Amino acid sequence: MIEMSRISKTYTRGGGSVVHALREISFTVEDREFVAVRGASGSGKSTLLNILGCLDVPNSGAYLLANEDVSRHSDRNLSRVRAERIGFIFQSFNLLPGTTARENVELPMVYARGRVHRKKALELLERVGLQDRANHFANELSGGQQQRVAIARALVNDPPLILADEPTGNLDSTSSGEVMDILTQLHKEGRTIVLVTHDNAVASYAHREVTLHDGILLSDVRITPNEIAPANCEAAS
Repeated sequence: MIEMSRISKTYTRGGGSVVHALREISFTVEDREFVAVRGASGSGKSTLLNILGCLDVPNSGAYLLANEDVSRHSDRNLSRVRAERIGFIFQSFNLLPGTTARENVELPMVYARGRVHRKKALELLERVGLQDRANHFANELSGGQQQRVAIARALVNDPPLILADEPTGNLDSTSSGEVMDILTQLHKEGRTIVLVTHDNAVASYAHREVTLHDGILLSDVRITPNEIAPANCEAAS
């Protein structure tokens, strides 16, 4: 699914100083893996996720996604890859406040195919337990409900890869458990999941944990089954 080879990314700040966000990162993620990415603020997690999600490209190294080298793709080709292969879930939900839950779920279909299948959007809302909220505006929903809408939106184009950036970061423990239960079920159904988190309980849902430090891959550890979190996750960090 994912193969990164010596990926580096630098940014230039005002005044000309250079930030080395990633330093020759190499790792692979197989189909149907569930991987948690850990690390302190500034360790390179967000930069890594942006490259994995084809929202950015590295300065050097190669990134193969489903055997396609996307390292030097044009913006147009990166958009195609995102629409076809990747579903995104963000900490801040990124829903459009003046649109209904259903319309938010439908939005990726517009970018990918140009056609909206309302029935599919409604089916996904039903799957995340929000069929009765389909016509509610995003700002009328609780944080947990908004994140479940975001999950439905991430699934609408049937991507094999789900990238989640602190998906429980703005949620209470009950809502966090509901979100992680959904992600666990998606993994069981065959989707590959890469999740960035600071939360120990959330990370323990994964089967593998990758840790970054100052842009370097510090560790890559597989988690044994008895370390997988229970269905209701309690906040811990």
